[in-house]
Amino acid sequence: MRVLHVHSGNLYGGVETILVTLARHRDLCPQMESHFALCFEGRLKEELTVAGAPVYQLGKVRLRQVVSVLRARRTLRELVDKNDFDLGVCHSSWSRAIFGPVLRLAGLPLVSWFHDSKTDKNWLDRWSDRTPTDLAICNSEFTASALRNRYAGVRSEVVYFPVANDHTFSDADRRAIRTELHTPEAATVIVQASRMEPWKGHALNLEALHLLKDLPGWICWLAGGGQRPPETEYLEELKSLAGRLGIADRVRFLGERSDVAMLLRASDVYCQPNIEPEPFGIVFIEALYARLPVVTTAFGGACEIVNGSCGILVPPGDRMALASSLRLLIQNSSLRKRLGAEAPEHAQKLCDPLTQMHRIAEVLVHVASDAGSDFRTTVIPT
Repeated sequence: MRVLHVHSGNLYGGVETILVTLARHRDLCPQMESHFALCFEGRLKEELTVAGAPVYQLGKVRLRQVVSVLRARRTLRELVDKNDFDLGVCHSSWSRAIFGPVLRLAGLPLVSWFHDSKTDKNWLDRWSDRTPTDLAICNSEFTASALRNRYAGVRSEVVYFPVANDHTFSDADRRAIRTELHTPEAATVIVQASRMEPWKGHALNLEALHLLKDLPGWICWLAGGGQRPPETEYLEELKSLAGRLGIADRVRFLGERSDVAMLLRASDVYCQPNIEPEPFGIVFIEALYARLPVVTTAFGGACEIVNGSCGILVPPGDRMALASSLRLLIQNSSLRKRLGAEAPEHAQKLCDPLTQMHRIAEVLVHVASDAGSDFRTTVIPT
């Protein structure tokens, strides 16, 4: 089965991480051959290429430039005509709005992979919905439930992302990273690695840590850089906030990193207090693989990942509860170790690459063969 994934390619986050995982671990499911069509060059294309995946450039698209849209659509149609793809997968409203009609006109089944849980539609969502989809893949039960408010009668499947735990790490690696980041070996490191967007809760994290100024021995690492102007502005606001709160000397702003898995393994606690629900949270799985207790907000897809056996869920927006949870973990290394001990096994049960790659293939092959009635589906009611 030859699957064409269509995506923008200009940013790098959870969606891009999953696409790279599909490429890197294709040997786990050889019956699913993943191809990738991108509009922009960047880190995603580089990592897919290094992984040995087929990558096609459609050309830069600017919605205000109609010619660029038409040119990219023509390039995609030529690509589809020259290759024997079995179906197309769009990973955003943007890609489905622009390229969904091309895939439809070419006679390919169209799958929409939903990575967010927005409950309302903007103009881009409404545009993309003019092209009906054969199946909605949802990254969590939470995302699937949110779709009930947006779509009627759309068949969906919940598929947790495949997330690999294939990184080796030594005490020497830990010391090297901490030395690079001017962090004492004995410090308790609280890390957050996410896009620089306000809803990820960076500011709340800093405000909670401000309440722990009296507690010695902790350092905070914030990994993530500004990929767009608003993100760059937000990052500067966070740096200013750390200064105003009097904790700038204990917070390390690391910028965009390609070694997040290694940063996690050199840390002690993962904290990401979202102020809006996380649709899933790949980084929570990665943190559990790294044997870190996870502190996050008790809503959204995070509740399908984090429980009392591996972390702490705090009420939304409650900086006092967040500070209390962090204080407990900073002061109690035995608790940290206990929560981290079974974390990798818990993450593996949810996101084992072998299991989830075959799950994805199972879902897609039935769409491609138009035999969906033979397997369990969920229909989102009106």
